[in-house]
Parts: sequence; structure tokens; C-alpha cells
Amino acid sequence: MLSTEPTGGTMRYLLLSMFLVATTIVAVPGDVEYKLPTPGPCPTGLAFDGKYLWVADRKTDTLYAIDPVTGEINKVIPSPGYWPMGLAFDGKYLWNVDLDNRLIYKIEPNSGTIEDIIYCPCVYPQGLTYDGTYLWVSDSKTDMIYKLDTKDGTVLTSFVAPASASTGLAFDGKYLWVSDHGKDEIYMVTKDGEVLLIIASPFHYPYGMAFDGKYIWSVDYAADTIYRMRIADDEYYSVSDVKYATVEYTQELRNYGPDMVMQLDFYLAIPENRMNQKLLGELEFNPYPTDFVTDKWGQRFAHYRFTNVKVAHSIKVSMKVRVKTCDVRYYILPDRVGSLRDIPREIKRKWLVDGSKYQIHNPIIQKAVKEAVGDERNPYWMMRKIFKYVVDHVDYELAGGWEPAPVVLQRGKGSCSEYSFVFIALCRAAGLPARYVGAVTRREEDSSWDRVFHRWTEVYIPPYGWIPVDPSGGDTPSPRGQANAIGHIRNCYLITTVGGGDSEYLGWSYNSTAKLKSYGKCEVELEKVAEWELLKLQP
Repeated sequence: MLSTEPTGGTMRYLLLSMFLVATTIVAVPGDVEYKLPTPGPCPTGLAFDGKYLWVADRKTDTLYAIDPVTGEINKVIPSPGYWPMGLAFDGKYLWNVDLDNRLIYKIEPNSGTIEDIIYCPCVYPQGLTYDGTYLWVSDSKTDMIYKLDTKDGTVLTSFVAPASASTGLAFDGKYLWVSDHGKDEIYMVTKDGEVLLIIASPFHYPYGMAFDGKYIWSVDYAADTIYRMRIADDEYYSVSDVKYATVEYTQELRNYGPDMVMQLDFYLAIPENRMNQKLLGELEFNPYPTDFVTDKWGQRFAHYRFTNVKVAHSIKVSMKVRVKTCDVRYYILPDRVGSLRDIPREIKRKWLVDGSKYQIHNPIIQKAVKEAVGDERNPYWMMRKIFKYVVDHVDYELAGGWEPAPVVLQRGKGSCSEYSFVFIALCRAAGLPARYVGAVTRREEDSSWDRVFHRWTEVYIPPYGWIPVDPSGGDTPSPRGQANAIGHIRNCYLITTVGGGDSEYLGWSYNSTAKLKSYGKCEVELEKVAEWELLKLQP
């Protein structure tokens, strides 16, 4: 449904219009359905026992059982320690981890009797949950999450927490949910530590979490409020943080001679309306192009032709765009992803072909894709495994030149373009349609310029459509940082180019290019720059 292929129907364009106009989309994962005041002033832990929510409160040293509909307090028991944190329920007993003495207490909830005590291996234990067999506890000092044996607290496995301040844990029957105060975010995480979803927390200090069989609950320490949130809905993206800007893209060629440039062709990629951007009004060209052309990938260009560019002369063209950009985040649930057979035939025909920068039949690529994907056939997990393989085998280096994917893999270093070539090559070799997009970037200042630019990839995931994946941007040890590069576009980009490589006008470049013929020897310099100016008011 999110595909921008020309085969789409009226509904697709209506939806796209809605996305670009809205600043917030309702009914997405993380949306608050309901909220309750906490029974105490400093809530830390949260659990659900099948009927009641249990809330741990640090200041009152109390565990409260409350009605999840009315918030009415049903039971009150003293906490076993003096700094109660995470809570969990195992179907019979309540578990509470204490920050001061680093102990986990097993509590009979009706009487409040302490049935057992196990030592917690954490330096600074925070969140606690039960997965049906084991306890999980988060440590916000070591940034680790541990799986524990309920008999003696033995650490069975562990992984790096999504971010640096994990405060709450819940288990939904398949995935862990982790709240983080440092980022004020909530993450859906596999038991291996891969972050699948990133959700903004309802308020500024998320702490304990619970799952009631349908909804995720989060208690906020600052707001003294318990929030009931959706896990999934029909909408699988959100649009936020709108910016308005004027972007002027300029390309200039200077001829230092000693001879004349006989013919010069400039090609400027023309941006279009996309999920993350809406063009406001007509594009302004200076001078006006000779004509407009479209390449085999469907990318449109403003084409300029100049002749007889003399020594010490320069040719400059520019394109000015007024644009609304948005932060877009997709919520992809692996269990809702279709199969490779569900990918439209036209998408496969167009975006699975080989190219000189990909070399998908090269033994290096074939070996790599087997190592990365193995027997996995779910398109989402195929993409995640390929993503992980690329970030594990390539380090970022802006050294100039764009080598083919096999060379980049052997070298182990590459630019954002080379990361993209490797990722696309592995995806296509695995039967997963992939392409790249190129963009100009707004830096941190309201007014800024960009001469480096950025390229990343898009992968077709049924039924979601084209999903952004930024392999170089996600090459970080942080699980949250890696997940943030999948299904996420920031509002600092104006995408100009969508391509599969070797365009008849752009070649393997993006944004723009120049082609020239000369009489004899010509030393030329080509300059490309994008200048951004944020607009204070909506135009």
C-alpha cells in the first residue's frame, strides 16, 4: 500500500496526501488508550496479575493492587525492602526487585508473605518481568538486561539494553518491552536483544511496565500516571516534527582550460512528494532547463545543455524548492509481514536486477548472502539479518570513489553509497527487492549548507511497501541506534533521487551530475551545494 509504483490506485494517493498533511497519525503503536493516577507519589514498578495492576512506590515503600478500570485500590502490602523497583507476576507469586540491597523478593500477594529471596546480579536494578519460565531484570548502570533462573538468580543469558537508562520491563508472550528514561522511549525487543519498535513514551519519565494480554501499560515517575497503550493497529507509521524550509541546490562547472568545453550537459534530479516531504508550490529553476527527461527507474531530471564553454568561464544552474519535511517512523511487526510470494511481480522485475556495482552472482556476494540469511524466508528478518551482516563487516570511511559491493566487502570499509551497494546486492541476491534514495541534508542550524549529501536504501516488505533502511547510519553498537536506522526518516532530508543504479542520465550518482565533451585538454572543477533555510512560519 505504501509503494510509489505507478500501478497504485486512488486510495494510495489519498493516503499519501493524508500522511503529508497530518502532523500526528492516530491509532499507532504506543498511542495512549486510557490513563489512571498512581496510588503513590513515586511509582517505580508495575505488573498485572490477571485482574489487578500492581504498582510499586519508592517513597511509601508500598505495593498497591489497583483496579485497571477505575484505579481503585484493592490491596496494600508493604514492600519487602526500602527501595522497591520493578515488579513481575508469575501466575501465582509477585516478584519485586529492591535497588538498595539488590535482592529480588518472591511474595505471596494475598498475605504479603515473603516466600523466597534471590540475589540480583545487577549494579542498579530497575525493571523486572517474567516470561513464563524466567525472570528478566534491567540494569541501568551497566546498560544490560539479564535473564535469571527463578530458583537462585543464576544469570542464564544477557544482552545490551536498547539505550542507556532502562527503567521498566514487560513481556507480551513473545517479545520484551523496555522503557528507557534517558531517551523517554519504549522499545519492543526480541529475547536476543534486537529492537523491533521504537515508541515515544507517554511522558518524560517512564518506569515500570506491564502487559495485560492485549495492551502494554507504562507508569511514569514524573507524571504519577499509569498509561494503557496500543501495541498494534491498522496504521503502521507516524508523522511528526514538521519543518518548513527553502532548499536551493546549485551545480557549477568551472573551466580552467587550456581548451574549450565543446558540450556540457547538466542533470538535476527533481524531488517529488513522498512520505517524508511535500513540495510547496512550483520548483524554481535558474536558468530554465533545456528540457526534462526521465530515466529507466522513473526518476525525472531537469536537463541543461551548454556549448562552447570557454577557458576561465563557468556555468551555474540552480533549483529552488520550498518543502515541508516530516519525521516518519514505521512500525513493522514481523508476524504481520507477508512472504516473498506476496511481492508484486512488477516490483521484482524492476528491482531485483543486477548491476555493475552489485555483482549479485559474484562468489563473494553469494557466500555473504548465505551466511547472512541462512534459511530465513520472512522478508523482514531477511532484511534485518542482511543489515546486521553489513554493519558487522563494513566500517564507515569517506575515502572517495564508489567501489562495487564485492570489493567493499573484502576491504571492510566504505562510504554511505558503498554501504548501500553492499546492502542492495545482498538483498537482491536473496530475492528481496531493494533500491537506493539520495538526498541533500539539513545540518543542525536553521540555515546551513550541505556538500557531502547522503544515500541510503529502501527495501520492499509486504504488505508495508518500501521501507527505508540506512546501513551506514545504523552502524553503531547501540541496539536502539541500529533499529532507528530501519523504518525511520528524519525531517532533515530532502530526497531528490530514487534509483537502482546505472541511470542513463545520472549513472551511479545521485542529486545531480555533469557530462562534457571537450576540444583537447580541459581542467574542470564541479561544485555541488545545497543551501537550507528553515522558515519560521508555515508558508
